[in-house]
Amino acid sequence: MQYKYIPCILIFPMHKIILASASPRRKALLKQLIGDNFLVHASSYVESPYPGLHPEELLLRHSAEKARDVAKHFDSGLVISADTSVLFNRELMGKPKSPEEAEKMLKLLSGQRFLVVTGLTVLDLDSGTEISELESTTIWMDEISNERISAYVRTGEPLDKAGAFAVQGKGAALVEKIEGDFFNVVGLPLFRLGKILHRAGVPIFEENLS
Repeated sequence: MQYKYIPCILIFPMHKIILASASPRRKALLKQLIGDNFLVHASSYVESPYPGLHPEELLLRHSAEKARDVAKHFDSGLVISADTSVLFNRELMGKPKSPEEAEKMLKLLSGQRFLVVTGLTVLDLDSGTEISELESTTIWMDEISNERISAYVRTGEPLDKAGAFAVQGKGAALVEKIEGDFFNVVGLPLFRLGKILHRAGVPIFEENLS
């Protein structure tokens, strides 16, 4: 009996990737990294203060809880979540709730050096592995006059941004220098995320990702 050789091509399924955020900025950044090969499912997790946790621990806790909340809706895949805040004088600054609060934040940050810190979580539903890491970027803010702060707040840009400024928008005119991952300041640390995804077997540089 003769056997005919038939070449066999093994095709390994791509990870299903789920972004646990409704943020258009995080969606755009993840698309920049891996193309359109992901789903968006916003977390319903309500952030709590958790007294006793250090600011960095709190960001890690929030990012992990967001990922776990979204993971309940899927049987497999990688869930990516992040929680970003400004850390100044060991206190976290989230998004301002009003124009007045935005002005107050910017006056505190004017002429100061501070951190933008992100708690990043990647939860692998198939292996049960959860990775949570911190990324910090140092910001030097220009000294800003009260008139300029008011004018910036009137643009509306600061009202949904941690620390009341957007370095990827008009707020770039307020930032003198950045040390670290620029994308972390926007809301998703792509360098650190890329390393985690690489370890998880996600081929970022493959042409068929998008």
